[in-house]
Amino acid sequence: MIKKFLTGILTAAIIFSATPTFATSHVEVPEDIYKWVQSTPRGNYFFNMQQMNYRVNYDGTINLEMLNVPTICTYDNIQIDDVVQKRRWKMQSLDGYDILAGRADYLTFDLKNETVQIVRRVDIDDTLTELDEDVSGQPIKLSDIAKTDVSCKFYREILKWAREHNDELIKRSKGRLSDADSKLDAKNFPIYKITLPGEDPKPEVVEPVTIDKTQEKLDAKKPKHRFIDKHKHQREVTQ
Repeated sequence: MIKKFLTGILTAAIIFSATPTFATSHVEVPEDIYKWVQSTPRGNYFFNMQQMNYRVNYDGTINLEMLNVPTICTYDNIQIDDVVQKRRWKMQSLDGYDILAGRADYLTFDLKNETVQIVRRVDIDDTLTELDEDVSGQPIKLSDIAKTDVSCKFYREILKWAREHNDELIKRSKGRLSDADSKLDAKNFPIYKITLPGEDPKPEVVEPVTIDKTQEKLDAKKPKHRFIDKHKHQREVTQ
């Protein structure tokens, strides 16, 4: 009996150790607005499908190189406590942090330069109400993000979704395509040309060099003049 009991405990331990641990969320994230990408022991990562859009220039044209993406990461109890303790240590306000639930990051992808910037990071409570904010984020090269970094997969899935729904993103961006962009093939839009995080860069396509042989053909048609060595001719006459 004791042997069977210990065997059961060991089996349960193996099962639970092989099961990934996900963060216990304190907020309900609407699934019709936010798409879940991944979970870690400390957080659950979502991006906003309905508010993702391209930046619009002052003249009303859509900037296909700049993609705006609102995201949310909900915390587990350990991460919440860590945030609160750090704020307490820095003597920052704790108003509303008794119901802290996570953070909202507002991302901008520069598709031409292949960077991402957290333009605005906001702590949120369990009603998705904004608390404190941080706007000190700087652009980061996507190629510099390690494949093992949590953000690598997160950013890659965001860009893959944007590729699949690019027509929808253009329509909701409340602008118009420039004359130049409207003439582009879809495959030449920046969203399709960017190297996704974690992927190896695409090899550059070297265009074959076309050599203009027109001049060579013209030279070949010219009559060839025989070279006469005058000095040699004079010597032969003298002899």
